Amino acid sequence: MKRFSGLLSAATVAVGLALAAAPAMAQQQAPAAGGAPAAPAVKQSSPAAIGYAKEILAMKNVAAMYAGAVPGIIEKTKTGLLQQYLNYQKDLNEVAVIIAKAQAGREKEIGEGMAQIYASEFTEQELKDLVVFYKSPLGQKLLTSEPKAINESLNYMQQWAQQFGVLVAGQFKTEMKKRGKDI
Repeated sequence: MKRFSGLLSAATVAVGLALAAAPAMAQQQAPAAGGAPAAPAVKQSSPAAIGYAKEILAMKNVAAMYAGAVPGIIEKTKTGLLQQYLNYQKDLNEVAVIIAKAQAGREKEIGEGMAQIYASEFTEQELKDLVVFYKSPLGQKLLTSEPKAINESLNYMQQWAQQFGVLVAGQFKTEMKKRGKDI
């Protein structure tokens, strides 16, 4: 799980955006009871290509990225509804449990979709070569070291942005002072 944990920060942003949209989407026309919304369209690939893509995703432990997607979306939607319907707290909490049980395992659809996307972006041979690469010593090092390098890079970017923000704020103050306005 640690192999891919560094990418969780970036993935959290994407999942957070999806979760933030959940309450608004919940207010839109819902599918018929028990019906599932249609999955986004993805180019179909050969079963072998999809198999290689799944193997790559498993080696990268991407399932850790979306493991909490279903409960997270349910909780975010419930929270949004609770803000609108304060008197329904007990009912919404009970309904959330029912929905969570009914929708358990749906996050696997994300993995299937990701495999389809990988399989549509790479040829079957390229995917096969990637599997061989990730099993090689260098590929194993990449799987182990890349999440840490990405995490450290994200931390560096955050620190840089904070320092740069202080510099820019100082420049705003200086320029505004030249105009006789203190901010």
